[in-house]
Amino acid sequence: MGIWGWLANNSFNLLSAVGIIGSLGFTAASFRSEAKTRRIANLINITGSHRDVWKLYFDSPELVRIFDPHANIANRAIEQDEELFVNLVIVHLNAVFYATQNGLMIKTEGLRRDVAQFLAMPIPAAIWEKHKGVQNNDFVAFVESCRNVK
Repeated sequence: MGIWGWLANNSFNLLSAVGIIGSLGFTAASFRSEAKTRRIANLINITGSHRDVWKLYFDSPELVRIFDPHANIANRAIEQDEELFVNLVIVHLNAVFYATQNGLMIKTEGLRRDVAQFLAMPIPAAIWEKHKGVQNNDFVAFVESCRNVK
């Protein structure tokens, strides 16, 4: 019994195996494509959230002091709306951090520099120090490592 005899006896098994392997390959390709699509959709959603948070800043002239590198919080206390805005930025950053850590979003280049520049300002730095104790340790470690980026 040669190769033709073996094929005749095992053709059903061979075709079944090829079909199963083909469908697994198709499923894997489909999962990869879906994951990429989901990461892009998450990026679009995060970008929308980013726009919404920063729209608050641009629509509120009283928040301009947040980015004043010479803001003296000893002479003028941090206002409630300033604290609220900075907390919204921190919550947004937290979402970006965990989405990126879990592979749910495309990694954002320059994020560390962006965080470092934001927390270099006196008001955001003071608010971060006040509220970092209620954040998860891995998020705090990320933010603190960003503060050392030049």
